[in-house]
Amino acid sequence: AVKMVESGGGLVQPGGSLRLSCLASGFAFRSVGMSWVRQAPGKGLEWVSGINSDGGSTGYAESVKGRSTISRDNSKNALYLQLNSLKTEDTAMYYCASHHWDTWSMFISDVAYWGQGTQVTVSS
Repeated sequence: AVKMVESGGGLVQPGGSLRLSCLASGFAFRSVGMSWVRQAPGKGLEWVSGINSDGGSTGYAESVKGRSTISRDNSKNALYLQLNSLKTEDTAMYYCASHHWDTWSMFISDVAYWGQGTQVTVSS
């Protein structure tokens, strides 16, 4: 069965950093693009960042560009998101998401599988 488990969320002060991780199993992780998607309280899903299957192409939403880095380790079936200079508006549930093909997509409709999420709260 497909399983994606996120970790690394927590409570952090504005300006702080976090590194989110996602461990995947049950599908050909190294063959598909991956993304991070978040949902703030009372808001819809927002694509945050994506990476293609070999890590050679990445993309970022304007809201996190310059403050975040997505990466993957295909030997470990792992996806990561480094978040720096965190703002209160980064508070959200962060989900790991896989796509149907080897590239990433900013469209939520292109997500094949979802993780259960990890909560990030930015507050002083």
